[in-house]
Parts: sequence; structure tokens; C-alpha cells
Amino acid sequence: MLQSQCVKALVSGRVQGVCFRQATREQALIHGVVGYAHNLPDGRVEVLMCGDAESVKALGDWLWQGPPAAEVRHVELQTVEASPPDNFRTG
Repeated sequence: MLQSQCVKALVSGRVQGVCFRQATREQALIHGVVGYAHNLPDGRVEVLMCGDAESVKALGDWLWQGPPAAEVRHVELQTVEASPPDNFRTG
């Protein structure tokens, strides 16, 4: 069995109002990752990604690209202790 991990990402740039959260959810489902993506008041998007290390890394790498309308400037990643949720939610 693969070891599960949770990583929190703070994504900055033009990442709100460009379907970033929904696109992140779609990528998470592709990679089998659970967690959430939600907007922060300062314009960033916070993403919690929980799953096997390879899948979490793949989603974390994708965050640097984002959906076509996004302009990602920085992604800050931090491994966290968290109970993985049952699904991936936005909002």
C-alpha cells in the first residue's frame, strides 16, 4: 500500500475568477487526490492535496500551470498533518 500524505499549497498570481478551483478539482479527480481548493481574501487560492506521494506531486506540479486563463506567479508547498477528507471540494 502506498503511503498517503497531505500537502497544503498557496497559489498566487491571477488565480481567482479564472476557474482555478474547478480545474484543480478536475485534476485532483484524475490523480485520485482528495482535499479542497478555496479562495483566500488576499487573492490567493489555498489547496489541500491528500493522496499517495506521486499523485500529490503530480497535482502540485500542475498548480504551477493551472487552467488556461490563469497566470500563476508562485506556489508555496508545505507538508501538513491532516485527516484526508472523503473527496475533493471547492468553495
